[in-house]
Amino acid sequence: MIATNFSRTRERAGQVAFTRALQHVRELLVTRRDMPAAQFDVEPLQVAVRRGSAFAETLSAEASQQRFSIAYLDEPIEHDDLLAAVAAGEYPATVIDSNLADALLPSYPGLVASAELQSQRAIAWAVRRDAPQLKRALDEFFTAEHVLASQHREYPLRDWSAIRETRTLRVLTRNHPASYFMWRGELMGFDYDLLKQFARENRLRLSMVVPGPDVDLAEALQAGMGDVIAASLTVTDARRQQGLVFSRPYMTVTEQVIAAVSTPAADPTPSVSELLSAQRVAVNPLTSYHANLLALAGVQEEPLQIVPVQGATTEQLIDAVAEGTYPYTVADSHLVAIESTYRNDFAVVGALPGKRDIAWAVRPDQPQLLQQLDDFLKKHHRGLFFNVTYNKYFKNAKRIRRHQRDRLRNIDQLSPYDPIVRKHAADVDRDWRMVVSQMYQESQFNPRAESFAGAQGLMQVLPRTAKQMGINNLFEPENSIRAGVSYLGWLEERFPRELPFDQKIYFTLAAYNAGHGHVRDARKLAARLGRDPNRWFGSVEEAMLMLSQPEYYRQARFGYVRGREPVNYVREIRARYLGYLSVARNETGIVE
Repeated sequence: MIATNFSRTRERAGQVAFTRALQHVRELLVTRRDMPAAQFDVEPLQVAVRRGSAFAETLSAEASQQRFSIAYLDEPIEHDDLLAAVAAGEYPATVIDSNLADALLPSYPGLVASAELQSQRAIAWAVRRDAPQLKRALDEFFTAEHVLASQHREYPLRDWSAIRETRTLRVLTRNHPASYFMWRGELMGFDYDLLKQFARENRLRLSMVVPGPDVDLAEALQAGMGDVIAASLTVTDARRQQGLVFSRPYMTVTEQVIAAVSTPAADPTPSVSELLSAQRVAVNPLTSYHANLLALAGVQEEPLQIVPVQGATTEQLIDAVAEGTYPYTVADSHLVAIESTYRNDFAVVGALPGKRDIAWAVRPDQPQLLQQLDDFLKKHHRGLFFNVTYNKYFKNAKRIRRHQRDRLRNIDQLSPYDPIVRKHAADVDRDWRMVVSQMYQESQFNPRAESFAGAQGLMQVLPRTAKQMGINNLFEPENSIRAGVSYLGWLEERFPRELPFDQKIYFTLAAYNAGHGHVRDARKLAARLGRDPNRWFGSVEEAMLMLSQPEYYRQARFGYVRGREPVNYVREIRARYLGYLSVARNETGIVE
């Protein structure tokens, strides 16, 4: 594949297959500052460019108007060397992409760039035309990385007042059956449900941030990736030494030793110290189990051997023990209770000494947030809401089995229509997982769905819109998916090319829900209010909410819009998509 600052041109598109455009850049004409302006008007300007480059194609079209003459360079030459040659007077001019100009031109104060060419190009990667699977994988990778980059960026460290100002609480968590998981397209989990109620009571939005499985949540919190950790986190002195401050505990557990059911039972039953003497115990080194096993090994005559398995989830380690990869692992009792409801291939053979508190965690510089969390837990702990939620995840065996049976463990199948979505999404360089996330939002995968406004099918497209694309019978899954994906492409083209990669996704989704005109009004309003019209979250989405108020919608071209609908629509689709990605990152197999 070609992975560089590679411009997409018509000629190249006949030779290679391009990925989704990573960005759009302007082609800038570069000359010396002291070049007389009259020289450019009297005779064609000689411009040095590589033969076969996108710049040569642009200049050829311009040269037909006798504005430029082209000095073709047949030997490889770096951008820096070409700029140096223009600065030295070897060539009168050259062309450079705007993104490179921003980085390189400050080193050449004698040169000046202009948009004289009035040309814009898409920058993308490229693969052979006979490698469609590689191209699709790259498109999915780019979408995921751009969406995750904005989620995982380091924000300023903040306490309650700043959180209230942005109206968003960012929660660091893990994808596992106690805290946060995907079930039939819905986000669920004990920690998730508790904090969703906390956010609701405080009129906040909830943003779940799931770092990679090998990222320490304490380090992520200190770096500003989130405001609070809610991941069935055990309270330990080691974590306090990392700088964590814990909320009131909301659960107490024991750390149980797990073996395969085929492990012969000892008679009489030995203590856990005797049981694990000289034995191999596999645990994730980022968990509290690791430190507690170290303490146990320190008092054994024949110390147990801790096998650190980076990035492993409790479920994966139980799987590995059940399959015989390791003889033992350790898991919290509430996680064991969940696993025990739907599988019988492991057994609890002991427990580490003592009971452990489970709590949320914040930084020391967040006393106000800590107080709000403590007040919430004090208000609800062992109350009706808390008990119903607790029983839902840890006591009601029938419900737990249903959740675990359909809990998303990999992304092999997200919907019954994945093959159709993959086909049509690939045709227009879209990530099929994002399309599936949107499809669930539109119809919950019901191909017979029909809205009060007349939108039909899985993607809820209006028949008149589909008819304009030559598509009928939207209750047929393939027709609806093809119409929805095509309409997404049409909407995306209505927005400026220079919009950042991920922002273009969000604006397109908002337009799908509310109409392009209302999104355009919101962008204009955001700019008028001094906010960034090219950023959806925290900027244009706020302007969209204002368009339901008379003082704002009366000045808008397309008038009133129920702004909360597109705002929630985009947030919920992104949250579901991020949930899919968190599952994908947990799929790594256990290696001994």
